[in-house]
Amino acid sequence: MHHSDLEVAPTLCILNIRKMFLTSLEPLPMSGPDFGAIGEEAELVEVEPETKQEILENKDVVVQHVHFDGLGRTKDDIIMYEIGDVFKAKDLIDVMRKSHEAREKLLRLGIFRQVDVLIDTCQGDDALPNGLDVTFEVTELRRLTGSYNTMVGNNEGSMVLGLKLPNIFGRAEKVTFQFSYGTKETSYGLSFFKPQPGHFERNFSLNLYKVTGQFPWSSLRETDRGISTEFNFPIWKTNHTLKWEGVWRELGCLARTASFSVREESGHSLKSSVSHAMVIDSRNSSILPRRGALLKINQELAGYTGGDVSFLKEDFELQFNKKLLWDSVLSTSLWGGMLVPIGDKPSSIADRFYLGGPTSVRGFSMYSIGPQSEGDYLGGEAYWAGGLHLYTPLPFRPGRGGFGDLFRTHFFLNAGNLCNLNYGEGPKAHLRKLAECIRWSYGAGIVLRLGNIARLELNYCIPMGVQSGDRICDGVQFGAGIRFL
Repeated sequence: MHHSDLEVAPTLCILNIRKMFLTSLEPLPMSGPDFGAIGEEAELVEVEPETKQEILENKDVVVQHVHFDGLGRTKDDIIMYEIGDVFKAKDLIDVMRKSHEAREKLLRLGIFRQVDVLIDTCQGDDALPNGLDVTFEVTELRRLTGSYNTMVGNNEGSMVLGLKLPNIFGRAEKVTFQFSYGTKETSYGLSFFKPQPGHFERNFSLNLYKVTGQFPWSSLRETDRGISTEFNFPIWKTNHTLKWEGVWRELGCLARTASFSVREESGHSLKSSVSHAMVIDSRNSSILPRRGALLKINQELAGYTGGDVSFLKEDFELQFNKKLLWDSVLSTSLWGGMLVPIGDKPSSIADRFYLGGPTSVRGFSMYSIGPQSEGDYLGGEAYWAGGLHLYTPLPFRPGRGGFGDLFRTHFFLNAGNLCNLNYGEGPKAHLRKLAECIRWSYGAGIVLRLGNIARLELNYCIPMGVQSGDRICDGVQFGAGIRFL
């Protein structure tokens, strides 16, 4: 083979790789042989396939220039943070991999509608024989965008209208206004979001909001007007959120038949709290995972930064998922929490925990376990709940490889308890109280995954351990939401 042939071959390989790179959004292959055939143009050069693969794998290259086409209001410095690794690539495969990673980072910023990448040989007087030019062709989002969508919460749905000002100062900041009208909740919100350049996971947000919610299980209506600030940051494999919230809460009765205990809680309160959340999540999906684990720990301290509500609140969530034979998945989960009032004032009905319903202990009505007064559920200061689930494909696998894969057969066993504790007693007394009068249920049903947004469940439930005052749902129960026990 002549030297001139070697000079032509890399150019043709690069041009064909460029074409393939633009049409594929999947992660790039890790080694040359995975590319397979390079394309029709390569047939013009009489080079054996093995030699071509050797060129792709072993040819050292230098990225001389990175160009951007389509930039408007975006600042150069935030772009440089995201594409810096492209210059460090040592060979052609590395250039493609790092360019693909840079493209994903640019799209993650939420400021571009489209990002395309072209890789070609370097042109010009300063071009090196092994020099490359990488060009990012971007389309920025408009200065003002609108959205309309529906959102699924835990057994409630809502319509959401939004206005967004993306990339408002040129460094991926955004201002969002959102109006949500739902079956149990109506809200308005204005938020400002700013990420740290080069570290999108570290970000700051400021929120102003008004939320009006109805809680029929407690005959309660609550209106919150508040402001909050959040700082999100990762540490090793954990993600952390530090938050301060100041909220003016107005509680009222939802019906004339509301119990005296609920009427007693009515009125205004001012809560100022600081909270911290830590999350470790290795699951492949948050809605219907097939493998991985989740650990979530929350702490909230109210009263030390102002307001007339004082408490310490701790809760956690733990989940393990294991894939079994025949595409089955075994899932176990455990929730728990405790609320400790600070001072002489008792805890508020708006701060306590609630349990029961199709998203937690199935077979019981929504939040209808535990302390109640005249049919109104008042919540509790301590709770735990556990679940064991087996998810299997539908019998005979209808629609396999398509729509049928969104459905799973579901067998479950749930248990839990919710109560108030006497904090003058010791831990043993607390554990004893949480261990008595355990509610539990078992059953089977069908689960439908709605993308990675939410899931629907239709189960046949058999509630057990029912206590006086609990409201049950014996038989068929429907659930929709994003967080399930």
